[in-house]
Amino acid sequence: MTRGLLIVDVQNDFTEGGALGVDGGAAIASGVTSLLQASAGTYALVMASRDWHAQTGDNGGHFATMSDPDYVTSWPVHCVEGTPGAAYHPALAVDAIDVNVKKGHGEPAYSLFEGLTDDGRTPADALRTAGIDEVDVVGIATDHCVRATALDAVHGGLRVRVLSDLVAGVSPEASATALDELRAAGVRVEPSDPA
Repeated sequence: MTRGLLIVDVQNDFTEGGALGVDGGAAIASGVTSLLQASAGTYALVMASRDWHAQTGDNGGHFATMSDPDYVTSWPVHCVEGTPGAAYHPALAVDAIDVNVKKGHGEPAYSLFEGLTDDGRTPADALRTAGIDEVDVVGIATDHCVRATALDAVHGGLRVRVLSDLVAGVSPEASATALDELRAAGVRVEPSDPA
C-alpha cells in the first residue's frame, strides 16, 4: 500500500478569528505540522485543499448575499481567492505540501476531489499518478469538507482513515454524526500515530 495525506481546508477563515472559524482550528494546523515532522517518509504524497471562491457573485448560491446564511447550503463570505482568509493557516507547514488543490471557484464545493491541482489535474488523477491507494484525511471541518472528502475517497476506491485528533468541526453533534457515517462507509476513524 502507498499512503498519501489529504489536508482539508486548513485556512485562516476556518480557524479562530476567521469568517467561519471553528474551535480548535489553529490547533489542527499545528497538529498536522507535528504529524508531518514526526512521520517523515510515511506519506508518498501530501495533498492540501483550499476553498478558493470567486471575488464576485455569490459563488453559485454558496455565499448568502441576499439573506442570512442557513449554515447548511449558504454561508457568510469566506475564503475569497487571494485574500488573507483564503491563505493556509501560518502554523501549517506548507513546505511539506506536494500538491495544492483549489476548489469552489464560482460554485459550492466541499470535497477536495471537487477541485483542481495547480497544474490543472483532478486530485484523483494526481493520486493515481503517484500510485496512492490509501489516504489519511485531516483538517477542517469534520462535518462538512472532511466528511465529503473522505466519502469521495472511499467512492474512488481508496482505503481511507480519518485521524480523529486532527479534525475539527463546526458542531460537535454534527461532527459525531459525520464520523459515524464515515465508519459505516468503511472509513477507519482513529487517532494519529506518528512513529
